[in-house]
Amino acid sequence: MKNKTWLYWLFFLALFTAPFYLTEFRLSLLGKFLCFAIIAVGISLIWGYTGILSLGHGVYFGLGAYCMAMYLKLEDSRGHLPDFMEWSGVEKLPWFWKPFENPLFAIFSAIIIPVLLAAFLSYFTFKNRIKGVYFSLLSQAVVVVFVTLFIGKQEWTGGTNGLTNFSTVFGFSLSSPLTQIVIYLLTVLLLCFIFIFSRWLTRSRFGRVLIAIRDSENRVRFLGFNTTTYKVFVYSLSAAFAGLAGVMFVLQVGLISPAMMGIIPSIEMVLWVAVGGRNSLIGAIIGAIATNSAKSFFSENYPDIWLLFLGGLFISIVMFLPNGLAGLYESFVQRKGRRERRKNEAGSHVSRSVS
Repeated sequence: MKNKTWLYWLFFLALFTAPFYLTEFRLSLLGKFLCFAIIAVGISLIWGYTGILSLGHGVYFGLGAYCMAMYLKLEDSRGHLPDFMEWSGVEKLPWFWKPFENPLFAIFSAIIIPVLLAAFLSYFTFKNRIKGVYFSLLSQAVVVVFVTLFIGKQEWTGGTNGLTNFSTVFGFSLSSPLTQIVIYLLTVLLLCFIFIFSRWLTRSRFGRVLIAIRDSENRVRFLGFNTTTYKVFVYSLSAAFAGLAGVMFVLQVGLISPAMMGIIPSIEMVLWVAVGGRNSLIGAIIGAIATNSAKSFFSENYPDIWLLFLGGLFISIVMFLPNGLAGLYESFVQRKGRRERRKNEAGSHVSRSVS
């Protein structure tokens, strides 16, 4: 366990020091991948530890991103209507946009709106014992509804183009390399905090109940636990993580559109966790970084066939590494432990024979 702790610290230390050894472009890419890693931790909590497969987390990510983007757009407009509203013929700022002039309200909304939606959806589904593939399909239906709504209300959301062209945040230029480094470091800090909190949660009594629900929910319910409460809480928590990831994503990438909260991105989020290992929080983080790094590498070097390479990677992981990269590491550690035990047993047997 101590060896693992040291590995965790070394991993996050490497992330913190990335501005010293990565170019500005690569640092920007890594910052975006860390936002995805925050989402992956939440999905690992609900899928790997609780057995809830959600294919709709793109909605929570998108809602958090849009909340922050609304503030950035209003700050960039400097008291005028956002440009896309003028193009759509809007003459007055909609009432629900006005509170987003306050950055604290925008950040708070980026967390609470996904949480409220997730709590509402999960309460009524889990209370009625809807789970498995039925819940997965329901989560995808929510994605379709929100994407259609955001595209249709172009005068409020920017339509298919989404919200973009931000220049400042809290008065600081977003194009400044120093600002981007600060945002990157904040992303690393946020990921580190979420990882530590999630690891503490999974190792606590609450986490043991989540694992028990995953393995046999009926037995847990028979023992007197209200499984609906546990599932609603952890699902809402994962939605909060996705909303926070959306905030940091907008600050680093500078845009958000309905396409980024659709069905395909939502499925990709699950694939990140599958690649890293759904039963491992650090595996989910590594899976998000590794998968998106591979996607970037293949698209840069093989622009015509990069999707084939990426598909081959996913198929290989599913077929040969069902527990992901984290499972591969655990298997290596277990084999090493067995070899050491055999050596010790053989050594003790020889010593007894001599004596």
